[in-house]
Amino acid sequence: MSSFRVQKMAKKKQEILRSAAAVLAEKGYQGTTMEEIAAKLLMTKGSMYYYFKNKDDLLYQCHLMIMEICIDGIEKVVTSDRNPIEKLSRAIKEHILLATSEKSMFMVLGKPNHNFTEEQLQEVLELRKNYSKYFDRIIHEGIDTQVFAHVDVKMVRLIILGALNWIQDWYDQNGSQSAEEIAEAYAAYLLKMVMKEKE
Repeated sequence: MSSFRVQKMAKKKQEILRSAAAVLAEKGYQGTTMEEIAAKLLMTKGSMYYYFKNKDDLLYQCHLMIMEICIDGIEKVVTSDRNPIEKLSRAIKEHILLATSEKSMFMVLGKPNHNFTEEQLQEVLELRKNYSKYFDRIIHEGIDTQVFAHVDVKMVRLIILGALNWIQDWYDQNGSQSAEEIAEAYAAYLLKMVMKEKE
């Protein structure tokens, strides 16, 4: 199969996942059938099964897709030549901008599905752990270079990710603040936790 065809199929799969996530976010996982998702996407049920084994597999693929996008983004931030303050600020902003632009995808993440196979569950949890570790790396770098205070790294990371993961519950694209403004505010407030107090 040509690389162009592979890319085209991957793009189509991403489009299906995004649209399917919108249906799942609206109707809930239990209340949605593969037939309904297919109908909403103007696809046949058979076409859906060409890409996904079943609804659990579709949800699992949603997890993989969004986690890979998250990790790819934060990896670029961590390996950049920015200083730790800029890195943490950028990582927070990128998470917010992704969570708001991919709201449906983030909404279906929740807790990994209990119908996942043990292997699928472990892979999803491993990806989440890897994403968390990047925040730890930035915070440790800030402490080592003495631009951050000596904070409890794990606790600070849990607070940051807890705050970031809450956004899809309340964000409204028609609200008074844009995603960019919210991202700026989050970064400014969350960075205060780690910054050294001026003497």
